[in-house]
Amino acid sequence: MQRYEYRVVPAPRRGEKARGVRTTEERFALALTSLMNELGAEGWDYLRADALPCDERAGLTGTKTSFQNMLVFRRALAEAAVVVPPVVAAPAPVAPAAEPATPESRPLRLGAAITPEGPAPSLGPAKPDLAAE
Repeated sequence: MQRYEYRVVPAPRRGEKARGVRTTEERFALALTSLMNELGAEGWDYLRADALPCDERAGLTGTKTSFQNMLVFRRALAEAAVVVPPVVAAPAPVAPAAEPATPESRPLRLGAAITPEGPAPSLGPAKPDLAAE
């Protein structure tokens, strides 16, 4: 099974100035191209772009939600680094011979140490000053 590692970087907000690049769209495309080529040289493959919500502080007590544009890259992990130990089946357990159940060999029951018998105790009226929370 192929395994990947992922890297998430913020998308560029401004274009890069360069000779022969005049419009805003061309400058932004140049910034995006240089970022993708830089990460591609390190072995990262472009996967997708996401706009994710991010809560930020606004003033002393307020928050506002803004959206951050992120680029997601991935690359395959080296197969030599992933070592999966072989699975060895355990031998089937052998059941002991059945013995007749005697009072001494019966398993102990879990529960109260002393089980009182008879009617349950009365609880009395509810206190009016206590409210359910």
